[in-house]
Amino acid sequence: MDPNNRGPEEYGHDTDRFDEGDDTAAGVSRPPRDALPELGQKAAAPARTVRLVSGDFLLTVNPVDGSEIEPCPPGERPSPPARHTAEQREELRRAAQPPAPAGPAAPPLPLLEREEERERLLRLLGRGRSVRLTGPAGSGRTTLLDIVAADCADLAPDGVVRLSGHHRTPTELLYELLAAVHRVPQHRPDRAGLLELVRGIGAVVLVDDLEFGGSALDELLGATPECAFLLAATPDVVAPSPDSHLEEVFLQGLGRSATLELLERAVERPLTDEESNWAGDLWFESEGLPLRFVQAGALLRQRDALRIPDPDPVDEDDENVFADGHDAPLPTLGEGAAPAALLASRLSESAREALRFAVALGGEIPHQAHLPALVGDTHADAALGELTSCGLLTPVGSRYRLASGVATQLEAEGYGEDAVARARTAAQHYAWWTGHPSVAAERAAAEADAVLAAMTALVPGSEAGHPSAAVLLARSAAPAFAAGLHWGAWERVLRTGQEAARIAGEVAEEAYFHHELGVLALCAGNLDRARAELEASIALRGALADKGGTVAGRRALALVTDRESTAVAAEAVPVAPTPPAGVPAAVAPPTEPLVTHQDSPPPAALLDRLRRTVLTGTRRNVAAAGAGALLVAVLGTVVTLGATAGNDEPADQVTNEQSATENDGDSGDGLTAEQPSESPTRSPSPTKSAPDRSTAPSASAPGAPDDSSTSGGGGSTTTGGNPAPTTSGGTGTSPTPTTSGSTTTSPSPTSSGTSSPSPTSSGTSSPPTTGTPSSSGTTTTGTSGETSAAATGETDGGPTTGGTTGSTTDGAGGGTTSGGTTG
Repeated sequence: MDPNNRGPEEYGHDTDRFDEGDDTAAGVSRPPRDALPELGQKAAAPARTVRLVSGDFLLTVNPVDGSEIEPCPPGERPSPPARHTAEQREELRRAAQPPAPAGPAAPPLPLLEREEERERLLRLLGRGRSVRLTGPAGSGRTTLLDIVAADCADLAPDGVVRLSGHHRTPTELLYELLAAVHRVPQHRPDRAGLLELVRGIGAVVLVDDLEFGGSALDELLGATPECAFLLAATPDVVAPSPDSHLEEVFLQGLGRSATLELLERAVERPLTDEESNWAGDLWFESEGLPLRFVQAGALLRQRDALRIPDPDPVDEDDENVFADGHDAPLPTLGEGAAPAALLASRLSESAREALRFAVALGGEIPHQAHLPALVGDTHADAALGELTSCGLLTPVGSRYRLASGVATQLEAEGYGEDAVARARTAAQHYAWWTGHPSVAAERAAAEADAVLAAMTALVPGSEAGHPSAAVLLARSAAPAFAAGLHWGAWERVLRTGQEAARIAGEVAEEAYFHHELGVLALCAGNLDRARAELEASIALRGALADKGGTVAGRRALALVTDRESTAVAAEAVPVAPTPPAGVPAAVAPPTEPLVTHQDSPPPAALLDRLRRTVLTGTRRNVAAAGAGALLVAVLGTVVTLGATAGNDEPADQVTNEQSATENDGDSGDGLTAEQPSESPTRSPSPTKSAPDRSTAPSASAPGAPDDSSTSGGGGSTTTGGNPAPTTSGGTGTSPTPTTSGSTTTSPSPTSSGTSSPSPTSSGTSSPPTTGTPSSSGTTTTGTSGETSAAATGETDGGPTTGGTTGSTTDGAGGGTTSGGTTG
């Protein structure tokens, strides 16, 4: 039985059948009952699961067994993000400002001696230039940014975007810039999608408290070419690279007259001569930093508040006589240069306790809504106003932290005692708060710095129970940070929690952190890290027999394996080789044999191309092979052709692209190439008998000049360096005479370039022939010889290439018809 549902669970009956109300009759389950505090029962808080789209993944943040990741279905893919309107950008700007502190507000202070820097910044940003504003802590960089932001409101189409660089990487700033300009609810694009979206943003981006430079800054500027940046940083931050082309503007301290005016505005009254002299000494000591005079004004206001009039003055007309305060001395020069301890001593107890928590958290002050629970005072939220008016806090993004040098001054006065105990108190409070269902993920993400500071103070494990408190906080805050799309804080919380779980010996929690780190690495595209983290998680959960967690880990690991296979397949795709230097790409030697399929051109065009090829004497191997194959297809003769790719050779040289057979009878005369004849037709009838006339055959050695000769008697055309004399209609030569009416089959050249005799139809054997044999009434049919480029050899000092030659001599017509192709 389900304790929250008294009905039977079997057979799908999940409603309460014992209640006869309308809801039961309608099939609606009754909500769970409230907890009974008097019986010690606890309300069952439902697990908060959030579905996010990260790149092409669908991520389900599950705080119980670990986040589940899978390929995003087409129906779940978000639509392209749209830009915020001007009203929405203004609303986001107000939400990004730190909250107004409760209590009396400090008097507004003017911007003094910054008009020159203000005009220069406005002029550079108006031209689209990016500027780096450098000044020491307390020089008024944040105040100057506020003024410049109001001046640049209408410069860019996407307005002005304020960002905080405190504990931020370039990638985090890019995601925050994207969220400030585009509406991307529950969507976090991958790296490629992020760069594509931010590349089109045109805004004036003001980044305060920047903490990186060099190549990281180049990455930020290169990803946003349409933005003009104003980057505020301290001198100790790494300088930008020379290629960044950033303009530099330096902030110096204020002059003496400006500091006196600022002090009078802070006190809201004229200064006495003694106070003016004291302010002059302070100006020399602090080098004119505005923050020191804001704090000095707070000291003078506290001194005025301590001066109480004497109820029984000696002289009733003297209004400047005070019982306790008229003799109160001014603060010393040392107290004016380091006024944090003196200022804190005159604040309320709640404000001093809030300062102790801030020191314990590394300078991070909790939100004013958390101060009553931490301090134990219902009115502790007003402490934030006291600290702000005294100049002890400075705004950082949407929150506050201790001003420069304040934490060190307070630690010297003992405010750092019991810091670890206060950090543990803060960790327990944040663990309950971040895991509560009523707390939105965005609110939890806004408090990420204080949460991380509390965890960091507990991780070393100096006392028992501290690492376990850090594990509990990390387990509660990690899903909230992931759902709030603050993945930089999510990763830091996971790593800190994993270390704390290892120290505390909590294996199940350590496995959870490994699983989440693996999922995060998979979303970021780091497959090696993802595999290592997921395998560690699966091993730990397998030892604990955690079936649900093991299944979730194996699913994520299978997705990693699939991505690795895809990456390997993409890398295995061959890339076209680059031709050597000086060799055109069109004639670069191929690395593999290439077979080209060509469509059949019209016969007339084919004949013209073949005629031009034969007459010009150029023997391009691929072109001749394709032309011969298409000619044989037109004439109905089946010819087997081997085509190889090769470079063009000059026509006056005998190369391995010529088809030749070796004459076994002549060992020293070289090779004689078979030559195709000019006539493009074949006689359909056998040749008639004619008188046998023979002349001595002539053959040219390899490398002889390629001459073109035409026989005068029968129109036979001989082209090439190795002519084969042919006589038609009574004039002809044949190296080997044959009997009239017999059929002689020419030998087929082998891959080595040699020929073997073949029997004739009359039962007699004739010696192997070289060239194109012909005689009256004789039909000679050439057989097919195929020789690949790889099997081509050289015989008798000359290269030979197998080919196909068939010729028919018509004695009556007086012409020779070539029916084959020399390849």
